[in-house]
Amino acid sequence: MKKLISIFALITTLGIGFSAHTFAEDAAPAVDAAAVVAPEAAPAVEAAPATEAETAPVVAAAPAPVPNKGDTAWMLICVVLVTLMAIPGLGLFYGGLVRQKNMLSVLMQTFMIFSLMGVLWAIYGYSVAFTGGNPFFGGLGKAFLAGITPDSVAATFSKGVVIPELVFVAFQLTFAAITPALIIGAFAERMKFSAILAFMVLWFTFAYLPMAHMVWYWDGPDAVTDAASLETVLANAGWLWAKGALDFAGGTVVHINAGVAGLVGAYMVGKRIGYGKESMAPHSLTLTMVGAALLWVGWFGFNAGSNLEANGYAALALVNTMIATGAATLSWAFAEWLFKGKPSMLGAASGAVAGLVAITPACGFVGPMGAIIIGLLVSPICYFFVAKVKYALGYDDALDVFGVHAIGGIFGALATGVFVNPALGGMGVYDYVANTVGEYNFAAQMTAQAYAVGTAIVVSATVSFIAFKIVDVLIGLRVSEESEREGLDTTEHGERAYHN
Repeated sequence: MKKLISIFALITTLGIGFSAHTFAEDAAPAVDAAAVVAPEAAPAVEAAPATEAETAPVVAAAPAPVPNKGDTAWMLICVVLVTLMAIPGLGLFYGGLVRQKNMLSVLMQTFMIFSLMGVLWAIYGYSVAFTGGNPFFGGLGKAFLAGITPDSVAATFSKGVVIPELVFVAFQLTFAAITPALIIGAFAERMKFSAILAFMVLWFTFAYLPMAHMVWYWDGPDAVTDAASLETVLANAGWLWAKGALDFAGGTVVHINAGVAGLVGAYMVGKRIGYGKESMAPHSLTLTMVGAALLWVGWFGFNAGSNLEANGYAALALVNTMIATGAATLSWAFAEWLFKGKPSMLGAASGAVAGLVAITPACGFVGPMGAIIIGLLVSPICYFFVAKVKYALGYDDALDVFGVHAIGGIFGALATGVFVNPALGGMGVYDYVANTVGEYNFAAQMTAQAYAVGTAIVVSATVSFIAFKIVDVLIGLRVSEESEREGLDTTEHGERAYHN
């Protein structure tokens, strides 16, 4: 436990900084539809006094914006792509990495978590994450999706542009469903299925939803008309959004959040029987490669879809995702080649995921050359944690959730603050009052990024520790030694992935 605390103390220092307010374009604008469905109507001109002059004409109110079919179609496709990431992408990626006797258990865990989180999202998750309440979590005004109809709209990043709110609900559902599933790789092959589901409900409710609200909730661009209205928007927004933290598609909300939970789980569930003494090699790198490829394809919906519109910024996010991932694949393979003498398929797949993770918070904010640099740098850092730090500190993160997702997410979040700089090819931070890109401030932006990183670490670590303790008391975390040796496929599910 001392090692676990020391890791958090080391990583959390990345999130310490002085308060700075930088108005920033965010990754998934949440919406209180009543606040953002339309630009503010132009005021009517008062009637002239009763004289011989004619009464002054009244200016008509601007029509409410209508969703564009192209944007709507693009976002529906992105929902499908992100679902592809989780089932089957993540399931096959993780499944190929475990031993044969546990393959089906990983597929079942991924499938069930995605399904469970989707239902919880509709019941209360969307409302808690994406309605107003306070800076840390929303309310229950849209619980059970109350009041959301096919005619309801949600804000994008452009004034006067909206998408159907049901599309936004579905898109954010896929994020909420895949994020908890990422965690299972850390304690694969030894945790009870019932305990996993119970933990996920607690973690989703008290870690994922508050982080999503803090990073992504605001009233939308139409609510900003002048400096005074901006102050109102900042007061209503999520805590980290108001500080100016940039996270286009989930570096903090998804990857740091899940990766830190994985590390806590690895410590609290304990090491696999025979860890460090018996061979625990992946049983099918073929399936892992297929899973990694599906993750890469689905990630275009994850990142480019977070723009919420089918325009040039969606194209930028897609291109950055492609080339950052390619660069990270290359740098991991060459790092292995240098230090181990041979590049491996496992290393290439791990590098691809590390690149996808690191570019996630940055994809809509940085230029293509910045994306390549992020990809080239993230893999050696993650490789070091996976190959050296994990063994030095003695935790059994079975599928390297912390080493890839948390470390890659931390690097990506901080790198976003650097490469958003227009002088380095970045897009800058948009000022909705001036309706143009604002002046870049390195110190303020990096402070905001550090706040986001530190908050994600603290929230996830605290919630995870408490949730694991609760589940351990009520259910117990680990399967029996006999069940673990036989494999979770048969002992937990009564089936086998293979019959040979």
